[in-house]
Amino acid sequence: MGNVLRSLYKQCCQSPTSTDTGSLGHHGVSAQTVGVSALAQDLLHFEVTSQVPEGLSKHVVSSQKAQANWYNKLLQAWKEAKPQPKTPEEAAQLIIQTLKRHQKADVNGLLEFYGLPHPHTLVEPSTGAPSSMPDGVKFELHTLPVDEKAVSDGDTITVYVSAADPRESSLLPREVQVAATQRSKARAQKDYAKADALHKKIIDLNYRMINVQNEEVLARKYRIRLRGIDAPESAMPYGKQAKEELAKLVQGKCLWVLVYGEDLYSRCVGDVYCNGIFAQEMMLKKGLAWHYTAYDHRTELANWEKAARAKRVGLWASANPEEPWNWRKNRRQGR
Repeated sequence: MGNVLRSLYKQCCQSPTSTDTGSLGHHGVSAQTVGVSALAQDLLHFEVTSQVPEGLSKHVVSSQKAQANWYNKLLQAWKEAKPQPKTPEEAAQLIIQTLKRHQKADVNGLLEFYGLPHPHTLVEPSTGAPSSMPDGVKFELHTLPVDEKAVSDGDTITVYVSAADPRESSLLPREVQVAATQRSKARAQKDYAKADALHKKIIDLNYRMINVQNEEVLARKYRIRLRGIDAPESAMPYGKQAKEELAKLVQGKCLWVLVYGEDLYSRCVGDVYCNGIFAQEMMLKKGLAWHYTAYDHRTELANWEKAARAKRVGLWASANPEEPWNWRKNRRQGR
């Protein structure tokens, strides 16, 4: 058990690469990982010393003797969990389920101590990926792993699809194929200036060489607009949270995208699935996007937004949040 916790703690608690020290949690690691890594650290410490973390009493109402009882239970639950929690949501679920018979103030205080999501903000996916191709789909994309920086906001992602994909290979422009071949030869000859110039040409033609598991892959670039939702713009309230949530969902994952068409900005409008999870569903349930009814009339999307409104999660904490389409219109008109 100690080895499992120690390994997870080492992975999560490396020195932060960001210089934004204001985002560090009480354990000195980034806000993105403080929940899981700090809990792993404290369970490891408790297993060795039987001591609960300092400062916890400021967040909960029960005695230190009761707190020790919680950590015994959490330690056992972590041992039995398969797999062990790796995300803040999974760590929060473990605490909530393990301590469900304890006082609400203590459970919420413990979640607050670790910066973990509270029960009313946790959501579970319900739909999954479709078993057959829905009506209206023009084509599908199977992407390479998505980079975190590829998420520009809460409803737009830049993805790359391998040129070896059957659909892509039939569409590959000859000049891209020739440039990729010439670049490979230039790199073999260590003529890196020529190789860089050829890669720039490839990029200008909407392709790129992507490093996947230490192997370069020629891939085509696509900008994806998530169909049926409209997330807050970056400068709007909850814009940053929406972007971060979508990035957390897709980062490092290969996506399945069902493309229905293009928008005015030449982005592919599609449904995005990540390991069977419907991205639009998660964004709506977490209160980080509106159902874009001007372009989408699906009942399930309307119901997910309605449920988030009722829970007052995310942007619905405000009684009347400004819609992004009105926000954009007002900015265009100089208001």
